[in-house]
Amino acid sequence: MDILSSGLLQRALLEVVILGATCGALGVWLLHLRHTYAAESLAHAMLPGLVIATLVGAPLLLGAFGGVLGAAALIALAARDTRVGPEVAVGVTVTTAFGLGALLALAPGVPARLGELLFGDLLGTSTSDLVAACVLGGGVALALWAGHRSLAAAVFDPAAAPSLGVRPARVELALLALLGLAVVAAVQGLGNLLVLALIVGPAAAAIRVGRSVGAQIAVAAGLGAVAGLLGLVASAELETAAGATVALAAIALWVLAALLAPRAPRAATRRSLVETLGG
Repeated sequence: MDILSSGLLQRALLEVVILGATCGALGVWLLHLRHTYAAESLAHAMLPGLVIATLVGAPLLLGAFGGVLGAAALIALAARDTRVGPEVAVGVTVTTAFGLGALLALAPGVPARLGELLFGDLLGTSTSDLVAACVLGGGVALALWAGHRSLAAAVFDPAAAPSLGVRPARVELALLALLGLAVVAAVQGLGNLLVLALIVGPAAAAIRVGRSVGAQIAVAAGLGAVAGLLGLVASAELETAAGATVALAAIALWVLAALLAPRAPRAATRRSLVETLGG
């Protein structure tokens, strides 16, 4: 297969498999906490940072970090107004940031990289990009492993969590910080608009078939890696956009899971919590 004989495609394949597994595992917790909107918000709100990085010639990862931090600060500031509320604050911040990013990207004299920022450039993966993705993805995976017990308590029994020494609010904040890292790692390859598919698609499919949260995480990581592999191979064979094809592969896996398992398993959450805390 040609994809195995090209160094460029090999780097892209390795990166998307790593990111797919990381995003899939993280997505399970995000869906259980109903934080899908937060994932979409962070991805879209970092666009100004990406554009500014392009303008000044800085690494896109640095721009993504700046965009995430700026968006988080604006959301926190807006949420302090009790007349606004957190959901409105997030909505206003995200739409403002995305509009500003689009305005900057479409201004005269800006390098023509808007498509890359919005839809990614997997085939442009360099060795340094791959190393950065491995470090960020590995950090997220390690944090999820270390915090599994706290996450299970905060998600499945938040009322009893404080008696176990777990603060649900802090756990959710830490999970959102991990989300920010995952989005930063994946946005360069999948783009501002498509990264959400790799976080939500495999996780949603895994929740439909997994009977415990541990099984769901394992299945989601595997499906995320498979989505990356199938998407990139299909892109190379069909000559389609790599990021968009990977995103479609992730959603296709969810559709397949929905057809094969019309009803999601019941009562998995309590058993998962008991098994986690008892282990």
